[in-house]
Amino acid sequence: MASHTDVLLPESIREFLRCRILRPLLRLLRGGVTPRRLAWSLALGIVIGINPSVGITTVLVILLAWAFGLNQVASQIGAHAMTPLHLILFLPFIELGVHLFHTRRLPLNRQQLEHLSHHPWRLVRDIWQWEWHALIVWTAVAVVVMPLLASYIRRVLVLLMRRHRTLLRSNPTLPSSD
Repeated sequence: MASHTDVLLPESIREFLRCRILRPLLRLLRGGVTPRRLAWSLALGIVIGINPSVGITTVLVILLAWAFGLNQVASQIGAHAMTPLHLILFLPFIELGVHLFHTRRLPLNRQQLEHLSHHPWRLVRDIWQWEWHALIVWTAVAVVVMPLLASYIRRVLVLLMRRHRTLLRSNPTLPSSD
């Protein structure tokens, strides 16, 4: 009989999650990182990973994880696991900023884009304004979501530690390089 997870996720995705997320996190736990610190590291990465900016996620995670003494690897895992969600939430953050700050709407049709392309200074100003307002909205969301997320992640990590006690105690097996 197939489990609930088997029905929801194909084997290739489950294996990817197992190899790229679960095993590295278990290795960190086995290496002495506490579930609390790991939870805050992951929460930081996840929250930074959904920010509505482009191209600064990795650097921002490195700087903030370093500033708060969090685990770099876990923070990067959290941030990069959020890439699909980052792409989905990019426009809603901008639209919320437009709505809250009563600014011009995003030019989403061809005619509007062509018009802005003839006015480069206005384009730069508008893009900066949309981005800035989206970052303010994201910051408000992050302040509320990050502690809640860290709390729930910590609980999940404790459950994982209990479930995978043998993995936590055993020495990591390194794949042979042929």
